[in-house]
Amino acid sequence: MKPRFACLVILLLSVTLNSKAQNLSEDYIEAWKNFYPSRALSSGMHPSIFSYEDRSDGNIKDWITYNMITLIKLSDRNGYTSKNPIDARLLKVQVQSEIDTWQKQMLHTNSLSLYASLISNAISTVLEADFLSVPEKTRLVVSRMEAVRKLSKQARSNLDVLDRADAERAIRRLKNIENFYKKELELTLKEKGISHTQTDFDSQVENTTRDIGALIYHVENTLLPKAVKSLDVLGRKEYARQLSLYTDSKLSPEGLARMALKEIETVRALIGSVSESYLSTTYPGKPIPKDYEALTRSALGDMEKDAPINAADYLEFWQTLSEQAVSFIEEHNIATLPKNQTLRIMTAPESAGAAARIGWVASAPPFAPNPMTTLYLPSIPETLPKQEQIDFWASFNKPFNRMIVIHELFPGHYMQMKISRESPHPIRLLFPYGIYTEGWATFTERVLLDAGWEKENPLTLLAHLRKRLENANRAYTSVQVHTQGWTQQQVMEFSTKTSLVAPQFAKSLWGRIMRSPMQLTSYFLGGAQFTELLASEKARLGTKFDLTLFMDTIMKAGPIPIDEFHRIFQQTISK
Repeated sequence: MKPRFACLVILLLSVTLNSKAQNLSEDYIEAWKNFYPSRALSSGMHPSIFSYEDRSDGNIKDWITYNMITLIKLSDRNGYTSKNPIDARLLKVQVQSEIDTWQKQMLHTNSLSLYASLISNAISTVLEADFLSVPEKTRLVVSRMEAVRKLSKQARSNLDVLDRADAERAIRRLKNIENFYKKELELTLKEKGISHTQTDFDSQVENTTRDIGALIYHVENTLLPKAVKSLDVLGRKEYARQLSLYTDSKLSPEGLARMALKEIETVRALIGSVSESYLSTTYPGKPIPKDYEALTRSALGDMEKDAPINAADYLEFWQTLSEQAVSFIEEHNIATLPKNQTLRIMTAPESAGAAARIGWVASAPPFAPNPMTTLYLPSIPETLPKQEQIDFWASFNKPFNRMIVIHELFPGHYMQMKISRESPHPIRLLFPYGIYTEGWATFTERVLLDAGWEKENPLTLLAHLRKRLENANRAYTSVQVHTQGWTQQQVMEFSTKTSLVAPQFAKSLWGRIMRSPMQLTSYFLGGAQFTELLASEKARLGTKFDLTLFMDTIMKAGPIPIDEFHRIFQQTISK
């Protein structure tokens, strides 16, 4: 859509807008579900499985226009915005992000992965849907093949100049799914108990395979020869623009770098102090290293020696650890624990590939009817060399886990997300404020440690400080790479030598800086904002400060901009 035409459309449509409509959030969510049925499905909205993405040029233009109209509605201070200021702010960030994605970045014209991902997942999401009957799956398999054919044609029509690296990865993915349709689909359907009855089923498979192949041919012969080299580094201007959009603030890259570097210097000093105290207490009469590197290496070395021996030992340790965290929160009145636990802890399967080396939390979708959350613990095959296993478990040592259980489970990610599901504000669940989630989990580490968690074990405090240092390092290196041209080697050296990042985590940092530079800032920024909020409330209320009320209010409000809590707490206390 040409900018002048888009403006004209918006001006004409804005005349008829009802700026006082109270269903703006509901209307937007419905439109979002129609444009992103796969995302809606992954959020637990099961009926969305009966639709699939349409990435035609016309549908994308309509979506851009809809978001522009919504932006106009949000500018009306007398309507929805005045009655729902926090939700309106989140919705505005979401709308601006959508306009940025489809009008500025124009992913539908330059990202083959956009289409390859949808084409690859079309059938698998149907087969994995345990809430569907076999007849429903049978019908959906056929309609999904039709959707794949449309997407293949839309990609050929929309794509123009591609990023070479993205295109090469996507072509490999498309060839795999093409092979699946040719050789594996029918057998897979039989294994799932799905029998097709349409007489033209084979021809539909053939046509789907043909259209995927035509897309591959078009890319390899027409688009790939003129593809451009990937520009992974954003540059200062683009990084600043994305940072402003992500944080919904005027924070500059330079301001973020200064804050992060100051934190790095502060925490390095704290680590040195704790290391010296630990060594002098643990090894009385033994000389304490004067050199900072030798001092911290000795203390951190002891921390890493207290490590699991294998995946079974690690799993048993975590089961006990989570129970201890729950008891501590209850005994110290930290927060109100949810009544019904919907958590399971498992070892990450080796089939997860690289993800199995770091573990992850499979959080329950916000709108899922059966909200189970699974914590997948990191694992490494016992068939690998013994020293490699020892080095691996050293990075996931027990002091580290005694701190990280707070971050991941209680009262961090699991507990916060479980409580926020009860929010009457679906906008907050679908479009959460990015800095809140990791910021909250990071902040809770300090809350429990200050309350006495593991107070008899200085190595747990040392693990927390090391993680705190890593969080600041993530933000700092993100800025340096994208605005100052730092290389992977510079990031590795600064992270391991200055920020004391464990090698297991430092190795994966570069990829994360390239893929999600904004998200990497959320640990440090969110943690700092929540820490400032706590200090502000304690100073304001003095002896009337109630930690349980403070923590419960934040979790019940859901993932909103953290600066909004200053007003919320003033209203809560006054009531």
